Amino acid sequence: MNPATRDKLMGVSVATLCSALYKRGLRNQTIQDVRPVRPKGRNMVGPAFTLRYMPAREDRNPMTVFRDPKHPQRHAIETCPEGHVLVMDSRKDARAASAGDILITRLMVRGGAGVVTDGGFRDAMTIGELDIPAYHHRPSSPTNLTLHEAIDINVPIGCGDVAVFPGDIMVGDDDSVIVIPAEIADEIADEAVEMTAYEDFAVERVKAGHTIIGLYPATDENNLSIFAEWRKANGR
Repeated sequence: MNPATRDKLMGVSVATLCSALYKRGLRNQTIQDVRPVRPKGRNMVGPAFTLRYMPAREDRNPMTVFRDPKHPQRHAIETCPEGHVLVMDSRKDARAASAGDILITRLMVRGGAGVVTDGGFRDAMTIGELDIPAYHHRPSSPTNLTLHEAIDINVPIGCGDVAVFPGDIMVGDDDSVIVIPAEIADEIADEAVEMTAYEDFAVERVKAGHTIIGLYPATDENNLSIFAEWRKANGR
């Protein structure tokens, strides 16, 4: 992805991105019921590399399938490009794990920008201590083989009721994760930076005792004049 766009998205919130996408008619881009395993205090940003699970069938998913170097779950970990976010469609089912700490550690060492599942991680507390941003529904100890079969890599998926296409831009903060269609990521990033500057200004004004009426949204032209002076003084 555009390095400048990545840098911009590192400094904006998922909530602000929701508003920018909503202005374009995109209402359902925030992955539902997914949260950080442990907050990192920084954003996760990167193109999506996807893995799709389907319901497991007992005759197809004994433990021995992991011996296959091309097993889709293992292969996804070993082929996810550097700087990408591995996004897993686990059918919103956290009864069995999408992955564990050894696989996520390998993804981190290979340069993955993050990992998202609408299921759960085993060894979640250990994953939370890793430097890689990780998002899931809740901890889950059983191996994925008990309920999920990894079946497809880098195909369109659904994750937390959101369509995710390979290459879509994933942004996660300490609240949640959002999906930005790749073709509009640059313009969304630009708009979100502008929105964030004004929101920071508005918060500062509210903390100083000013009313939100005419300030948020900026319907009072006087506030826009004050904002212009604030931007200049703060290098924003």
